[in-house]
Amino acid sequence: MAKVELKQPIVEEIANCIKDAQAVVLVNYSGITVEQDTKLRKELREAGVQYKVYKNTMMNFAFKGTECECLSEHLHGTNAIAVSATDATAPARILAKFAKTCPALELVAGVVEGKYNDQAGIQALSNVPSREELLGKLLGSIQSPISNFARVLNQIAESGTETTDTAEA
Repeated sequence: MAKVELKQPIVEEIANCIKDAQAVVLVNYSGITVEQDTKLRKELREAGVQYKVYKNTMMNFAFKGTECECLSEHLHGTNAIAVSATDATAPARILAKFAKTCPALELVAGVVEGKYNDQAGIQALSNVPSREELLGKLLGSIQSPISNFARVLNQIAESGTETTDTAEA
């Protein structure tokens, strides 16, 4: 069996992984310890993000003809990809948070919802809260006027009962 035939399944695995992804983030992991890598992988896995180290040439072949083709220019050194099929901000958010405690980890570039983002773009994207957090904030802002109105009505009702009690006495 030729070497090309052995590598084809790996290229197909990468291509299938990035095909329907919301976000693909390329990260340079040079210099992180095994303990740090294990902790990072656990965090990403819990968020539903697939994180894997592939050879740059394999990623280059898989990226050809896809939205991620622009990432090929960054494929030098020790790279890994973080892919999320559901949450567009999760890989960037988790990796950037982890990079604060582990400066050896470097976000390189990414493709989010079909649009290329350089390192600055991925850093900016990492500051966007998760979908659940945004929905919670929206619900809180919708609820706030209603609960304030209810509180005012309650105070009016309480003050109205106190005045009638004193008027009868």
